[in-house]
Amino acid sequence: MTPTIFAAATAAGRAAVAVVRVSGPRAREALVALAGAAPRPRVATLRVLRDSAGGEIDQALVLWFPGPASYTGEDSVEFHVHGGPAVLGGLMQALGARGLRLAEPGEFTRRAFENGKLDLAQAEGVADLIEAETDAQRRQALEQVGGALGQAQGRWRSALVEALAVFEAAVDFPDEEVPADVASQAQPILADLIGELEAALDDSRRGERVREGFRIALVGAPNAGKSTLLNALAGREAAIVTATPGTTRDVIEVPLVLGGYKVLLADTAGLRETADEIEAEGVRRARAWAEGADLRLWVVDGSGEGPLTTGTDLVRPGDLCILAKQDLPAGVAEGWARSAAQGWGLAVVALSARSASDIADLRESLAVIVTGALAGGESPTATRLRHREALGEALERLRRALAERSSPELAAEDVRLAGRALDRITGRIGAEDVLDRVFASFCIGK
Repeated sequence: MTPTIFAAATAAGRAAVAVVRVSGPRAREALVALAGAAPRPRVATLRVLRDSAGGEIDQALVLWFPGPASYTGEDSVEFHVHGGPAVLGGLMQALGARGLRLAEPGEFTRRAFENGKLDLAQAEGVADLIEAETDAQRRQALEQVGGALGQAQGRWRSALVEALAVFEAAVDFPDEEVPADVASQAQPILADLIGELEAALDDSRRGERVREGFRIALVGAPNAGKSTLLNALAGREAAIVTATPGTTRDVIEVPLVLGGYKVLLADTAGLRETADEIEAEGVRRARAWAEGADLRLWVVDGSGEGPLTTGTDLVRPGDLCILAKQDLPAGVAEGWARSAAQGWGLAVVALSARSASDIADLRESLAVIVTGALAGGESPTATRLRHREALGEALERLRRALAERSSPELAAEDVRLAGRALDRITGRIGAEDVLDRVFASFCIGK
């Protein structure tokens, strides 16, 4: 028998109310044992909870959800008790004493998936919704929980089944009343599907960035003002600032919210040649982080003397050149940096990190860039690396199937493998669907 599990659904610590969930075949038994009787389904009812010795645990609201009309698809119970540690501990002990098992992490949602209440993408959306820190993350997670990826998968699934049915008809029923060029009928189906998957794959990185955070790297020479700028943008002393070059040895990440989106702002080691083993490792990490960032802020000490070219190979068109220390007299470096930035396609922002208005203007500019990169008419259907890998594999298979014009057997196998790749996202495709489409589309088996 499937074990009945229980767990606190609210965070640990003192609170006005704590919620304990129970799911499994013995959920009703546990409810009756503790509360005396099961209330009407889905109606919150006030009951006194008692342990096996008859001792009162608490007065609580109890809810009874008979399966399959529950989150997990199993018989489920919720106990809404006072949120003190003693009350919560007493209830958990009473449930354990009745032979119920403490749930493992994510086990309620796993059971919902196993019982067909959620697909895999929806289950991931539940986790994303719990972890959401910004409005954008919340909206994207809600779309995922609502089945946005599953609905897209449904369209892709239908197209796969239709194309596979055409190929199967050409391969398995060559002597029946099937048009000679039937396999070619799959070509436009595959072409349209490839276009949809390419669009979803292109958009998947946006979904990942909404989830994980838009990455902005501060790069530049030692003592350019990167750490001071990081602290000013973060509004706190996140990085150590000294006059000694090379103070920052590791990547320091600070989470921000700009334009309603999560951003990871990173201060990196000053880029220069060094014999110091520790600083050299910091420079290596700085380069690696900057190369993978979505945006780089090339910070230049505007009061400095002479050009500083170390690390300029990291900047890309669309990055920003930050001319820092504008509260000091301009040096030769400022004119050189302005000219270099223009040649590299970088916008130039001159500021002093000591100026609140300068920092506010920079935050607003960054918010515009982040919003432009992550906002869109609709939330991305794919939001994780796992989704992107499956889409990439399916695309490769479908392109091969489209190019295979002389052998419908090989094309059909590639379409099947594409289906398996997409199946890893939400788990929906089977042989019976293909057979149903074959016999519904052609006059076979007279």
